[in-house]
Amino acid sequence: MSTHSITADQADISIGSTPCDIDNVPTLLKSISSFRGRDDLGTNRDDRLNLLEQARQLVHALETPRELMLKHIGAETASFFSIALGVDVGLFKALVLHQGRPKKVKEIAGIIGFDVDGMSRILRHLAAMGHIENTGPDEYAPNNFSKALTIPVIADGYLFYRETCIPSMLHLHSWLKTKAYQTRTTVIDNPFTFGQRTSMTMFEFIAIEPHRMEHFNYHMGGYRLGRPSWFEPSVYPAQERLLVPDSSNSDAAVLVDIGGNKGHDLERLLSYFPSVAKSENKGKFILQDTAPVLAEAPSDLNSLIEKQPHDFFTPQPVQGAKAYYLHHILHDWPDAKCEVIVNQIRRSMKKGYSRLLINEHVIPPVGANWEATHLDLYMMVQFGSRERTEECGMRIVGIWNPGNGFEAVIECEI
Repeated sequence: MSTHSITADQADISIGSTPCDIDNVPTLLKSISSFRGRDDLGTNRDDRLNLLEQARQLVHALETPRELMLKHIGAETASFFSIALGVDVGLFKALVLHQGRPKKVKEIAGIIGFDVDGMSRILRHLAAMGHIENTGPDEYAPNNFSKALTIPVIADGYLFYRETCIPSMLHLHSWLKTKAYQTRTTVIDNPFTFGQRTSMTMFEFIAIEPHRMEHFNYHMGGYRLGRPSWFEPSVYPAQERLLVPDSSNSDAAVLVDIGGNKGHDLERLLSYFPSVAKSENKGKFILQDTAPVLAEAPSDLNSLIEKQPHDFFTPQPVQGAKAYYLHHILHDWPDAKCEVIVNQIRRSMKKGYSRLLINEHVIPPVGANWEATHLDLYMMVQFGSRERTEECGMRIVGIWNPGNGFEAVIECEI
């Protein structure tokens, strides 16, 4: 289908060079000015994000469609691939050498063994986009963002997306054409398998290349960086709903973290609530994942954490736990596979006692956040899956959604 074949009234050409929402600029400026004098925005997460969103709206209101078009197709794509290349060749590590003092292009290129002219052009664009500082003619220095690109949990996200995710999005249109623009997918028939020319799932694909798995793991660390954990009071009242000691069954499982990787969520939970370890009726905290993943878990995991190999497509071995926890599991699988996962848990739950906790983005029908919507599209192209709406196939007891692009906790029972 070509858009040129659709008959519709064409907008006047002048719209292309007119600011997108100039009438809204005074309102946005007034709202933004209300933050003047605030010295707590570095620590007040919600207000900082609110101001950031208004600043984005202001930029969008002032930009013209022509400027947005060039930014989308050229400036931002050039930035992404230049940053990924810079991570590959050690550019940002070179910039921070000698306490980050300004360096000439020739010096930077010499440190990493790069062509001077090519390096000059890359640095010029990165500075134009605000990613590094242009301190003089052919001279550059790092800023806080580019300093962060020396940290694997920030840097490796660019490499993971370049090698594993971008090819899927690049081939989305071609894959859709073969499906008459229907987005029904499976784990082995989706834009990822189409673009990578493989019948493997994404996790199988990255597992055969150690560097891809390393990039993924570091990226997951970067994704979680600075985000509130699901058990914090600002997200979910875990202290009241989950961690009240049960003297009638002190040996029962309090929480089963299904597909919990190397135990980071359980570790953080028990560190956040140190009183659990002192309780006489502390219960069990069980970490489930495949045996190879559990083998890489830290040797110094909290002693309350019990590792248990498990494939979540098979029957759940822990019966009658107080809670079963799924963090970013369902969004990796299409609906049919999710039903299998949830049903295996449902059969192990004790009515009136057990609950299922799903920690995922919940996309509202209006006012969705870009962190959730972009991830939803990548779930579609990478896995044939999705971020969830407010449905899970059980009775929903409550949804705790902190907003601002953070994951919600959906509590369900049978």
